[in-house]
Amino acid sequence: MNNLVNNLDNLLDSCREIINIPSESGNEKKAASYLAKLMKKLGYDRVWIDRYGNAVGIIIGNGGKTVLLQGHLDTVGVEDPSLWQVDPYAGIIKDGRLYGRGASDMKAALLAMIYAAAAFIPHKDTLNVNIAVAGVVHEEDFEGVAQGEVLDQVKPNLVILGEASQLKLCIGQKGRAELELITYGKSAHSARPESGLNAVTMMIKVLQEIEKLELPEDKFLGKAILELTDIHSFPYPGRSVIPEKCTTTFDRRLLPGETESSVLEPVLEIFAKIKNQDQCFQGTVRIVEAEAKCYTGEKIAGKRFFPGWIFSEDSPFIQGPVRELKKKGIELELSSYSFCTDGSQSAGVRGIPTVGFGPSHENLAHIVDEYIELDQLEKAYQVYQLLIKSFSRGNYHG
Repeated sequence: MNNLVNNLDNLLDSCREIINIPSESGNEKKAASYLAKLMKKLGYDRVWIDRYGNAVGIIIGNGGKTVLLQGHLDTVGVEDPSLWQVDPYAGIIKDGRLYGRGASDMKAALLAMIYAAAAFIPHKDTLNVNIAVAGVVHEEDFEGVAQGEVLDQVKPNLVILGEASQLKLCIGQKGRAELELITYGKSAHSARPESGLNAVTMMIKVLQEIEKLELPEDKFLGKAILELTDIHSFPYPGRSVIPEKCTTTFDRRLLPGETESSVLEPVLEIFAKIKNQDQCFQGTVRIVEAEAKCYTGEKIAGKRFFPGWIFSEDSPFIQGPVRELKKKGIELELSSYSFCTDGSQSAGVRGIPTVGFGPSHENLAHIVDEYIELDQLEKAYQVYQLLIKSFSRGNYHG
């Protein structure tokens, strides 16, 4: 067993095998089963698949604290395989890179976590923490909702996310909200516009005011974002009919501390301003709510509001490992994620100490010819072990 968990060839073989398994959100069953079988084979003390379909394993040490290493199993799809230079599900290795859908985001990092944790199994009697590893489902569309189920089960004192960070230690991220704005009009023949009320014209007034909004800014995470992503009028196509409804969707990137109310309030103020100028104006705004079915048949649902979060770089659970790894010649540069992760649940909602550390680059997620550099994967595998050792020796995890 010792040779197995310390053999990087086995890690690489497993990475290739799981890339062979398509696992878009809602279709993670085979990938979750693969992870569960692998963790059992490696000798994890407990392995299970929960109601959402998350694959979870735990190695029981001597301490009462638990460190959770976590990544997501689901990937985006491959719309046009012909655009790829390689088969997106073949796990091709070429020029020091492993190619395939999910290679960078983030199956390889998740496998590195599983093998890194398994390296402690022969010596778990000396561990002062329990080590849990989870491959979660539906991260791509419900950041943190499925992770919440894992948190309820393993009750971690510290969470390590494996999302790509270019081997930097991420101590925060922007969150994400999806806003739906609707303006209402009155349908009429477009040859007689005076007898109707054009909902799109009303929406244009809203959009012009939104362009003027001053968004909050954080010195570490940067400025919040409010970006239009969809616009739709009804009826469509109009065919000489003035639209009676116009719907827009905005992607709102959140800073720590922002709430649903603080995000909605500026838009409501715009509505009130326009209403004061034009009594015919009618509009609504809401945080989008969505639901989907997990491969287990369980419904996963929630508002698309995933909070931002950040921890002080002076926090003991950050500075402790940074100091320890520096003694070993490894400089952990502090950074943050520009995208949303499951940390929105562990850190943003629950306040559990959370850091991110992963191989590969953020901009390699979701792209054609997605890949991960093998040297980054190897370094991540080694650093995960060092992080676990550090958290086991120190009392950094609260």
